[in-house]
Amino acid sequence: MKNIRVKEERLWQSLMDMAKIGALPNGGCRRLALTDEDKEGRDLFVQWCKEAGCSISIDRMGNIFARRPGKNNDLPAIVTGSHLDTQPHGGKFDGVYGVLAGLEVIRTLNDCGVATEAPIEVSVWTNEEGSRFAPSMIASGVFAGKFSLDDALAITDTNGVSIGSELTRIGYAGDTDCGGRPIKAFFETHIEQGPILEVEEKTIGIVTGAQCQRWYDVTLTGQDSHAGTTPMPMRKDCVFAMSRMIGEIETLVGEFAPDAVGTVGEIAVIPNSRNTVAGHVDFTVDLRHPIEEKMIEMEKEVVRRLTAVAEEVSIGIEMKKVSDVPKINFDIDCINAIRDAAAALNLPAREIVSGAGHDAMYLSTVAPASMIFVPCENGLSHNEDEAAKASDLAAGCNVLLHAMLSSAEAADG
Repeated sequence: MKNIRVKEERLWQSLMDMAKIGALPNGGCRRLALTDEDKEGRDLFVQWCKEAGCSISIDRMGNIFARRPGKNNDLPAIVTGSHLDTQPHGGKFDGVYGVLAGLEVIRTLNDCGVATEAPIEVSVWTNEEGSRFAPSMIASGVFAGKFSLDDALAITDTNGVSIGSELTRIGYAGDTDCGGRPIKAFFETHIEQGPILEVEEKTIGIVTGAQCQRWYDVTLTGQDSHAGTTPMPMRKDCVFAMSRMIGEIETLVGEFAPDAVGTVGEIAVIPNSRNTVAGHVDFTVDLRHPIEEKMIEMEKEVVRRLTAVAEEVSIGIEMKKVSDVPKINFDIDCINAIRDAAAALNLPAREIVSGAGHDAMYLSTVAPASMIFVPCENGLSHNEDEAAKASDLAAGCNVLLHAMLSSAEAADG
C-alpha cells in the first residue's frame, strides 16, 4: 500500500465544482454558514459521499459525518474533515480543501480495494468561519464540550436569525448527539493561510499546535449630535474615540512583537450619517499570540487601554469576550504519523504552528489530533485571490491518506 496515491485531477475537479456554489465575480466564493449556498454545498458533498458508498449521519449542530466502514466497526473511527462555509469574500480552498481531501482519500481506498480495520469518516463542521455567527468554530466547540448545545443554537446573526432556526430551515438539524462520538485520531488538511511554506519552498507543514486567540465585541455609547453646530469640546463622538482605541491596539501589538497580531475586522457606525456625530459604534477586536502568558498580559492591557480612552473622552464602553481559545499542542502520535507519511513520500516538510483557528483545535481536546498544511500562493487567504497549486493540494492529500492508513491499521481487502 506504500504506492497508493490519490488522483490529483479528480481532487482538483471536485474543488472547482464546489467553487461554483456561491461563486463571486472576482473568482472567490461566498457560502456563509447555513445560507442557501451552504446548503447547496452540503448537499453536493453528501451526494458525492453516498456515491462513494458512505453512510451519512448529522448531529444536532448540523455537523456531517460520512462513514466508510472498516473490518471492525466497533473500533473508534479515524476522522478527517474541515468546513464548507466561507468568509463573505472568501476563496476556493479555505476549509473546503480539508473536506474534499477526505473524500478523495475514501475514493482512492475504493479504487484500490483497500479495507481498513477501523472505519474512516469525513466530517463537515458547521460555522467554522464565524463570519455570520460568532464565535468561530462553534459546532466543533459544542462537540468538544466547550459550548452548550442550547446556547450555540440560540446564537444569532446581525439580523437576529438563530443558528437553530437556520439549521431547521436548510434541513440540517440532525437528531444525533453533538459530541461523544468515538474518535481514534483526527487529521485536518488545510492551506497554510500564511507565507512560510511558500517562502521556504516546503510542500508540507507538520502542524504541532495552534496559538492563543481572544475575540471581543466592543460597544461605544456617546451622543448623536449635529456635525455643524456641536462644538468639538462638547461632542461625545464614538468614531473619534474608536480611532484612538484602534491606535492603542496597534501600539500594544507592536510592544509584543514579533509574535503578536491584532485586528479590528468589523466596524458598525450608528446612525452612519454624513452630517451627524455618531453616538454609537460597535467594533471587533481579534488578538493572537503563541504564548499563553503573553496572551493573558496583552489581553489585560488592551482592556485597560481602551477603558482609559473611553473615560478620558466621556464615552461609555462595553467589552464582551466572545471567544477564548488557549494555546493548543497537538498529539505526538498524530504528528509523527504525518511526519512519517511526508518522509515516505519524499516531500519537503517542516514543523509549523498554526496562526489561524481550526476545528482540529477543539477536536484535540477530546481526541488525538493534528493538521497538515500545504502552501497557498503569496500567503493569501480570506481573500478572493486565494490560490494553491493542484500538485501541492494532491501532495497534502497523499500525506493525509497515508497518515490515516497507518492510524487505521489498513489491510488489503
